[in-house]
Amino acid sequence: MGRIKTSFIKHIARELFEKNPNSFSTSFEDNKKVVEQQADIKSKRIRNIVSGYITTLKKKEELK
Repeated sequence: MGRIKTSFIKHIARELFEKNPNSFSTSFEDNKKVVEQQADIKSKRIRNIVSGYITTLKKKEELK
């Protein structure tokens, strides 16, 4: 079982993902770099959690 993400994390991730879904991939490492460029998140931990959630969203999108 994974951790439950807060609404703050989900809000940031969905907002970034909806603005440009083509710039994200199913790779966590690639998404970390994209989030760092597009969002002004000072905390490395928050950036990683957002990147992980975006990776999950991208994987779910590909299954559809």
